[in-house]
Amino acid sequence: MHIVDFLSGSVAGACGVAVGFPLDTVKVRIQTQKQFTGVYQCAVETLSKEGVHGFFKGMSLPLTTVSLTSSVVFGTYRNCLQCMKQARGADWSPNTKLEVFLAGMAGGVAQTSVMSPGDIVKVRLQCQTESMREGARTLRPKYHGAVHCLLSIVKDEGFRGLYRGALPLVLRDGPSYATYFLTYATVSEWMLGGSNKKLHWSGVLLAGGVAGMAGWTVATPMDVIKARLQMDGARGPKQYKGFFHCIVETVRVEGAAVFFRSLGINCLRAFPVNMVVFLTYEVLSGFLRTGPESVDSPNIEWE
Repeated sequence: MHIVDFLSGSVAGACGVAVGFPLDTVKVRIQTQKQFTGVYQCAVETLSKEGVHGFFKGMSLPLTTVSLTSSVVFGTYRNCLQCMKQARGADWSPNTKLEVFLAGMAGGVAQTSVMSPGDIVKVRLQCQTESMREGARTLRPKYHGAVHCLLSIVKDEGFRGLYRGALPLVLRDGPSYATYFLTYATVSEWMLGGSNKKLHWSGVLLAGGVAGMAGWTVATPMDVIKARLQMDGARGPKQYKGFFHCIVETVRVEGAAVFFRSLGINCLRAFPVNMVVFLTYEVLSGFLRTGPESVDSPNIEWE
């Protein structure tokens, strides 16, 4: 088992959260609250009403959970690649593109079980536009932090409430991580040109950024449904009876284009986040591995 990949993935995920959280907050608000009509308007209004802190609401729990989920994603992915190579008796040959795709999908699905509770807390806090700075006559925030939000969801909705939106989360992360890792492997292979040279660090940044954009292009429609189900009933009466009803009502009221309304900001956020994620992962993996590596991964060239 490749333990190194679990550790490297964990640190890489934490770094990615820190880089991308402000844009993630804007994305979630655009997806779930109709008063926000675009990225710029949402960012300006958030800054004016809540200050810089408004962009980082709910980050403490995701910083922990994403470290765990990223560890699961990368660790599952790398170990699945190794298992598939061993199953076909080709330990020292490159993985096929199909194996990369399937291993990525396995990693995406595996991490949803640990991601869902932290994700719903993140979404609820990000969509809480009330500020503690505002006067006594204004509406006060419902949640006072990540732990209070977590306990409130359990109290009001039971433990099942922590997994609201789990189905679209699985349908989002399975295909998106499959696309994510396949894109990274393909772009890296293209830049190496079939040679055995190490990939330059700038190539790792480019491949990671492109992979992040490709993954989020696939993920965005289900991301919209996930966020709406997670927020349903939190700020008023419930609107949706379930997963399929949410899809039908969203299309009926706002049209199919709403599924891609946040695609631009997703890609804008995904590029720098996944540049950092893959560079951190590759650097740490290179330092921590002690034996010969039998699973394909471009090593970094710094010169």
